[in-house]
Amino acid sequence: MKSFLFILGLLLVVVLSATAVPVDGIQSVVSSQVVTRTEVVDYCRPALDVLRREYSTEPDVLQQKSSETFADGLTNLIERQLILHSFENDGYKLPDSVVDQLVQERIRDRFGDRITFMKTLQAQGMTAEQFRKQVREQYIEAALRNQNVQHEIFVSPTKIENYYLANPDEFRVEDQIKLRMIVLAKSAPDDTNALKLAREIQSQIKSGVPFAELASMYSQGSQQQSGGDWGWVQRSVLRKELADVAFNLTPGTVSDIVEMPDTCYLLFVEDKHPAQVRPLTEVAASIEKTLRVKQQAKLQKQWIEGLKKKTFIRYF
Repeated sequence: MKSFLFILGLLLVVVLSATAVPVDGIQSVVSSQVVTRTEVVDYCRPALDVLRREYSTEPDVLQQKSSETFADGLTNLIERQLILHSFENDGYKLPDSVVDQLVQERIRDRFGDRITFMKTLQAQGMTAEQFRKQVREQYIEAALRNQNVQHEIFVSPTKIENYYLANPDEFRVEDQIKLRMIVLAKSAPDDTNALKLAREIQSQIKSGVPFAELASMYSQGSQQQSGGDWGWVQRSVLRKELADVAFNLTPGTVSDIVEMPDTCYLLFVEDKHPAQVRPLTEVAASIEKTLRVKQQAKLQKQWIEGLKKKTFIRYF
């Protein structure tokens, strides 16, 4: 009972001391630190701005995704307060000189100069002291998170192979062709000049002039300078009309003229790879990275859960 009364009393002190924050603006209390709704909104603002642009015509989706973003932001800020509380409790100190240096680096990297920095802060309604506090807290959070996942993580070849065998779709690739293309734009749907030029180019190809040489001379596509070289492409990269032609060509052959309302095309397939699952030797490094990231996330979660057990948290 005494413990309960102490916690309740501490909570009342915290709430009453937040004179500028209405009670309904408090989202949580971590130890003696308040996390307000305004802080969460400010933290989420860049993501919320993106959501507003992407889902401006879908209010229900916007509301759902904004709520999810807000919840994630609140979780992140609570975790930050847990980490800061642990930092202080364990007796760590971050010298003011280090914070000053971090602030100067942030100003240089993000704003370029102090005038721009001050104007930006003014537009955001933030003081220089608040910015300094933010930089300090972000640095402490990043340093402690990194410190607690620095344990040497060994990903065995067996784990890599097991992941590969259990997730074949992650490593499956479609049919691929090594493609070159000559692109000739029409000035109008009834323009016959592009088709006439395509026939002339086709005649030169049949007489032995290299496709790449003619693409460098005539193609109006973005790959002109590289001889019309598209490299290795999958079917999904091309317009259906082009894909249907290109993927039916045998390596070393040139297509007939593919005429569309706006463009004429000539396609040349140099080589072809059938659909396949990439071999383990090609993807082992990326699997190891994936498993390492998952293990780091697991360690982070365990560490945060340990901090929660040692710290008073109240949600509103």
